[in-house]
Amino acid sequence: MPHCLWQNALLFTSLLLITSIKCQDYDDNDDTPANPAQDNCVGVFLTYTFTKRTKEYPHVKNATAQAYAFDAQVTILNTMSEDLKGWQFFVGFQHHEILVSVENAVLTNATDFPAKVGNGTTFSGFPDTDLLNAIDTAGDMNQIQKIVNIKGTQFGVKPPGTPMPKTIKLMNDGFKCPAPKKRGSQMYLCCVRDPKIKKKTNTTRFLPRQKADLTIAYDVLQAYGNNYMAQVTIDNWNPLGRLDNWNLTWEWKRGEFIYSMRGAYTLKRDSSSCIYSQAASYYADFDFAPVISCEKKPIIVDLPPEREKDKDIGNLPFCCKNGTLLPKLMNASLSTAMFQLQVYKMPPDLNRTTLYPPQNWKIQGELNPNYVCGAPIRVDPMEFPDPSGLMSETAAVASWQVGCNITRPKTRQNRCCVSFSAYYNESVIPCNTCACGCSDALACDPDAQPLLLPSEALLIPFVNRTAKAKAWAKLKHRSVPNPLPCGDNCGVSINWHIVSNYRNGWSARITLFNWKNYIFKDWFTAVTLNHDAFLDYEKVYSFNGTILNNTKDTLFMQGLEGLNYLVGIVNATDTKNKPPIPGKQQTVISFTKKKTPNIKLSKAGFPTKVYFNGEECALPNHIPRSNAYGLRAGILRLALATILICLINMSILW
Repeated sequence: MPHCLWQNALLFTSLLLITSIKCQDYDDNDDTPANPAQDNCVGVFLTYTFTKRTKEYPHVKNATAQAYAFDAQVTILNTMSEDLKGWQFFVGFQHHEILVSVENAVLTNATDFPAKVGNGTTFSGFPDTDLLNAIDTAGDMNQIQKIVNIKGTQFGVKPPGTPMPKTIKLMNDGFKCPAPKKRGSQMYLCCVRDPKIKKKTNTTRFLPRQKADLTIAYDVLQAYGNNYMAQVTIDNWNPLGRLDNWNLTWEWKRGEFIYSMRGAYTLKRDSSSCIYSQAASYYADFDFAPVISCEKKPIIVDLPPEREKDKDIGNLPFCCKNGTLLPKLMNASLSTAMFQLQVYKMPPDLNRTTLYPPQNWKIQGELNPNYVCGAPIRVDPMEFPDPSGLMSETAAVASWQVGCNITRPKTRQNRCCVSFSAYYNESVIPCNTCACGCSDALACDPDAQPLLLPSEALLIPFVNRTAKAKAWAKLKHRSVPNPLPCGDNCGVSINWHIVSNYRNGWSARITLFNWKNYIFKDWFTAVTLNHDAFLDYEKVYSFNGTILNNTKDTLFMQGLEGLNYLVGIVNATDTKNKPPIPGKQQTVISFTKKKTPNIKLSKAGFPTKVYFNGEECALPNHIPRSNAYGLRAGILRLALATILICLINMSILW
């Protein structure tokens, strides 16, 4: 009997073991994604998840004006067999969102928080800019996936509605993304390689260098445990790009501070900011007196020319130009700027190979184009000539590149403006009202059309034009609005005047007016002409004129040697009776009619774009009309009057 029980127990144990083996499935995975579309994606899987929101103060009755604090999460997952370098994605916000914080990414356009992103914005990965592939990492989710947490304020969607963005998409080159699908409070899509775009072959593990209007190189030359030496090089590539007295700023994201600099300096140097910073708690016995800057967002400017040979803070190539960056067309030696800085790091980055560039780069100048800079991308280490003079080259420890592109000014955010006039019309069409902005509290009308002017009024500051503008309106039988239109508020204005029109050609005059207390050295202007006018361009007389081959129908002009200064506004000799006098430069431009004998100057004779020092100027809303209609109408009225007089005389005779 015991023997039988033992056999039964053995049989039961065997059955249990067999059942257990059959029930095992080595393909099962407890980490199966909640979204099955992720399993079928061979590319980059993006998910936007709306997490929660809370009603904010003030509480208002108007639902569209009510503010809500919201949290959202974007997940980006690399499901390819290759790495994704420099990942970026776009979120098409549409509810007047204002972001206050972002984790594991930065805003690509370097907007400061709180950032208004109601029309959508692009995010770039930071501090981890690359997503590795699952094959090389054994499926480590920490290396192939990043979760970006977003916190901010949004308006106008009353609960229980879910305020979702219009769209999400990957912004890396070479990918195509379908329209996202929605599932509750989640939006997702799979972006794949575009087969129509040939993949760029890259022999290194870094991204290729990018082309931009202006590029900034951040090269680490020497690296130590807790600090490193970096070199910043700024290059201007746009033929119409320019910076005067440039100011460069960025944001340290990991507690770094600048110990020393050469070739540039920070506008604020305050050792007390270091003593009360994070750095002081770690570097307890450190002497912060010689430290250049502990600011999170330092403002860096170029040195003046007289410090170029200074052994302590200068003595670098391309430094010390007083912040001038010119197009290569004007002066190649002034199209590059350079400076060096020694940077101290904070834990946990105390390894010489743990290097992070600053983020949120911005650069601007005095009446220059508006540059929008992207996030730094890791590129091949820059190679420099060997300092010993040998033929060999020395590579940087690590290199990053920032690309900055010129953006077209928004309405009423220009910094220069244009007026139009012509020989066939006595009135000047002035710069647009508030062309360069207007204050909110004004006694004038910011939406009224500007009053037409006599030509001599162009030489008078706007505040002194009122009497002439009113008198001219009365003379021309035009109404005067009340309140009067506001001024253009521009520091520089440009007048384009058609001087003549004859059988074999025509001519125009361009005049530059400087209303600022600032002298523009090595100034330039450029005009994009109607194609018919550009075909017959002949000569610029008082400026140096150059046709830009890579910019369509554009004429580039700069001052002749000795005339390359546009001085600022000065007081008249008789200050009591005469208004201030602006700085002025002008030239005549001649055109033939060989290729366009039937050109109509009232349409084709005016430029479609005008630039000053790279800044695109605001054009008038109208162009001068020919007086031919008025002349014909006058002749008709005279003929009718003559006929009427004849009829009266005949009736008297009868």
